[in-house]
Amino acid sequence: MTTVNRLRPRRSCLAVPGSNPRFLEKAQGLAADQVFLDLEDACAPLAKEGARHTIVDALNNGDWTGKTRVVRVNDWTTHWTYRDVVTVVEGAGANLDCIMLPKVQDAQQVVALDLLLTQIEKTMGYEVGRIGIEAQIENAKGLVNVDDIAGSSPRLETIVFGPADFMASINMKSLVVGQQPPGYPADAYHYILMRILMAARTHDLQAIDGPFLQIRDVDAFREVAGRSAALGFDGKWVLHPGQVDAANEIFSPSQDDYDHAELILDAYDWCTSEEGGKKGSAMLGDEMIDEASRKMALVIAGKGRAAGMTRTSKFEAPEG
Repeated sequence: MTTVNRLRPRRSCLAVPGSNPRFLEKAQGLAADQVFLDLEDACAPLAKEGARHTIVDALNNGDWTGKTRVVRVNDWTTHWTYRDVVTVVEGAGANLDCIMLPKVQDAQQVVALDLLLTQIEKTMGYEVGRIGIEAQIENAKGLVNVDDIAGSSPRLETIVFGPADFMASINMKSLVVGQQPPGYPADAYHYILMRILMAARTHDLQAIDGPFLQIRDVDAFREVAGRSAALGFDGKWVLHPGQVDAANEIFSPSQDDYDHAELILDAYDWCTSEEGGKKGSAMLGDEMIDEASRKMALVIAGKGRAAGMTRTSKFEAPEG
């Protein structure tokens, strides 16, 4: 199995209907970190077969520079899944980063996709294990089994929350995807998001929040995205170009936080060095920093670097 760096930038994950060539072309020019070409909900049943070939053409001939390229296939309870995977991966596997599997309910569904990908890679002469898997949690059974799902395959890169189907599966009293249901005084999604986040982090995976369907209400999108970003999620689906910039901003650190994180790393490296006195902790201004500070700073600095941020401050070792 090939060793692959699976921690790709995914602040904004743009959904694009696989049956719409105009949208597929437009998506190539947007600033989304990831684009997933959809064969599932965005494609009508009669359009799915043709969409497979449209997606293969778009992956092979489009310019997806700088983007993680993903195709969402249909879930295993349908009769479309295996043909989705075979057609897309055999036709465009060299220009594909991941397959997204929706409505995952148990670990064996991921294992089945892993086995199918392995057979196709061997048949086509691709690197075995290079193509990753994104697992989408969309119902109660999937959430209950999310720990096993997260540990089911070395191909897994992300656990994705699918709010619309999930809300339906638990009979949540709301028709506005991602917003709080009426009558509940707290955050109705907190447990779900934290459950997914803990499973993802246990297995060194990314956690991605699902879509917000009120696509013209960017302020509401920012509020909902800010909730999962605050918990530690790595990104969120976007359904409209107007949501892309907001997602990229919300799931990146602020300039002040990024600068501060880099200063902590520099200061800790200095204070633990021979020159800095081989100390386990030190002061950075009025703040005491230690190994725990370094670990926290690594997270923020890593996200800033992945976002292409540039430092605006420089560490200077204290005199004497």
